[in-house]
Amino acid sequence: MNDPAGNSASDSDDDLNTVLASTFQRIRQGSESFRPALTLQDVGTVTTVSAGIAKVSGLPGVGYEELLEFPGGVFGIAFNVDADEVGVVLLGDYWHLHAGDQVQRTGRVMDVAVGEGLLGRVIDPLGRPLDERGPVEFRQRLPIERPAAAIMDRLPVTSPLQTGIKVIDALIPVGRGQRELILGDRQTGKTALAIGTILNQRGKDVICVYCAIGQRAAAVANAVATIREKGALDYTVVVVTEGNDPPGLAYIAPYAATSIAEYFIQAGRDVLIVYDDLTHHARAYRELSLLLRRPPGREAFPGDIFYIHSRLLERSTHLRDELGGGSLTALPIIETEAQHISAYIPTNLISITDGQIYLSPDLFDLGVLPAIDVTKSVSRVGGKAQLAAYRAVAGDLKLAYAQFEELESFARFGARMDDDARRIIDHGRRIRACLKQPEFAPVSVPAQVAVLLALTSRVFDSVPLSEMVAAEQAVREAVAEIPQDILDRLERGEKLSDPDRDAILAIARHAVARFGSEANPGQEIGPVAEEREA
Repeated sequence: MNDPAGNSASDSDDDLNTVLASTFQRIRQGSESFRPALTLQDVGTVTTVSAGIAKVSGLPGVGYEELLEFPGGVFGIAFNVDADEVGVVLLGDYWHLHAGDQVQRTGRVMDVAVGEGLLGRVIDPLGRPLDERGPVEFRQRLPIERPAAAIMDRLPVTSPLQTGIKVIDALIPVGRGQRELILGDRQTGKTALAIGTILNQRGKDVICVYCAIGQRAAAVANAVATIREKGALDYTVVVVTEGNDPPGLAYIAPYAATSIAEYFIQAGRDVLIVYDDLTHHARAYRELSLLLRRPPGREAFPGDIFYIHSRLLERSTHLRDELGGGSLTALPIIETEAQHISAYIPTNLISITDGQIYLSPDLFDLGVLPAIDVTKSVSRVGGKAQLAAYRAVAGDLKLAYAQFEELESFARFGARMDDDARRIIDHGRRIRACLKQPEFAPVSVPAQVAVLLALTSRVFDSVPLSEMVAAEQAVREAVAEIPQDILDRLERGEKLSDPDRDAILAIARHAVARFGSEANPGQEIGPVAEEREA
């Protein structure tokens, strides 16, 4: 039926449907493009602030070790997660924080920038540059706390990491993927030993990470300057916390440095990391724990002090070839007091690591540098991580040196010695002279093998002790005369054949011939005689 205007009812319905469809379309488009101006966030309130920590209330959903953001760009890690309050470790300058300030959750754990762009840079544990070279370029970010590789993902430690230090490479070898502790009293050369190892990695395709934990600014500056001057900064990342930094930064520094190193081992690279030193790390954790009211235990350290270092050093490993075949070798440094190796923290680290290198202040005072006490040092990996040539030329060296030190203690009291004992002492004094080495002066593998072979073959026995330094240097310089095919076999780690051995010995004898003179059988024995002759 038509209406008076001549339009049908169906036409009116069509127009209405068209209008409604257009309206709904505009509403749908508007809803899709709508972005709310507000987002939901968990916000808490600072209740107290003290030296390096803060107490926060009002964050019931916060997770353990979650990163929290404070005013002024300061971050903190949720450490004590209690029912009514959260204890937070602060990671920056906290002087401007006050009770009542707002705290926001970030929903993520603490992470650090990683990538090739960090090589040659000096940064803090938060990834901020300290070398005035502009922003740090990085590939990605990794959490600083990561699980260690599973046992089935690891390979045995079989490849040596050459330190360039004769006494270590010959008697206390370090393998790629090993954890070798360096310990000793203050000012005995622990840092110099580690930096010398970093310098020796030049041209060996090994990435180095040097982590300074709570060190004096002057000491850090000297270490970085040495690394830069010797041309080692190009393959090194330096992570620094100084003594006046908040303890939270010192606590996270070794974990951040390890995550940086793990980026490279996942790419199949070999990495050396130095923790200098874990004494300051343990003290920073003790300070934070006591401020957070965690129960103290032995020597006021909290009960989980062992765990903070074990979970750190367990990340050092040699990965299977299917996972890239990379390795992470750790050289943690620990400081002893009055040669007390059996103190709490040193024994913790000794039980975690695969061996230790002990530096004796007594040897340091005598001028025996590096001041490594061979009798108290050990590598639990041993010859499996040593080039075959070393095993052939240094097999009995440690025993001969130990016998010498035992007899030397008797000689101090003026005891009469028979001819055999005198020969052992004379030979031991030459072993000690040969193992001396200036700091930051690494020795190549062929030069070490030539010196050690001459030493174990008693080529130096006819050289006066006062000329031992010159004679040893002459043998090292004579290495240039060794045929190239022998040098190549030494570098590849092949066994030393009898003809190779005879050729090297002939060159060493010729180099030492001009220093030869029979030792005076009536000469004094002991350290005093050494100093007089030297």
